[in-house]
Amino acid sequence: MKITSVTRYKGSTYEAELDDGRKLYLHADIITDFGIRAGMETDRDTLRKIIYASNFRRAYQRALYLLDYRDYTYSEMLGKLMDNYKSQPLCTAVMKRLTEHGFIDDERYAERMARKLVETKKYGYRRAKREIMQKGIDQFIAEDALEPYSESFSENISELLRTKHSRYLTDREDRKSIEKVKSALVRYGYDFSEINRAVKEYFESADDFEEEN
Repeated sequence: MKITSVTRYKGSTYEAELDDGRKLYLHADIITDFGIRAGMETDRDTLRKIIYASNFRRAYQRALYLLDYRDYTYSEMLGKLMDNYKSQPLCTAVMKRLTEHGFIDDERYAERMARKLVETKKYGYRRAKREIMQKGIDQFIAEDALEPYSESFSENISELLRTKHSRYLTDREDRKSIEKVKSALVRYGYDFSEINRAVKEYFESADDFEEEN
């Protein structure tokens, strides 16, 4: 098997034509790494290595391009690559390189996400954990990321009651309004014991304020 011609195609890409009529579009780095030139004889094994190296480079560069716009979890990026390149071994090899170089790090991703979910969105533990795991992150990584916020959840639920739901909590006998607030807090990811305690403390605090005034 012979490479009959090597010509510049576009930018850093070259077109290498084989004597059976096939054309390969290879980056200049691949051309250099394999010493590809017109008249070069090659066997099937070497040709497979050339094609694999070319596909690996394309997939790796595609991943870096995507990472320029936002962070990805391992699962998300693997899915993106599989959509384009289909080969599990190839995509897994690219993911190995990405993780080795620190471009993909599920622990770092989970830590950043936990901070946003707890400190900004004020989600409870259950909702925050579910949101993180929905990104394909392992349960134990999600739990570790949320561990530093173990004391923040009670503060957050109290803040939600004061800032978002106080207009519904003007009468402790208004069960309909109170249940509406509790349902909203369940959606935020708090459990009933946390919610009941927070609502009770809210009314107790309101009673103390009225007595002082």
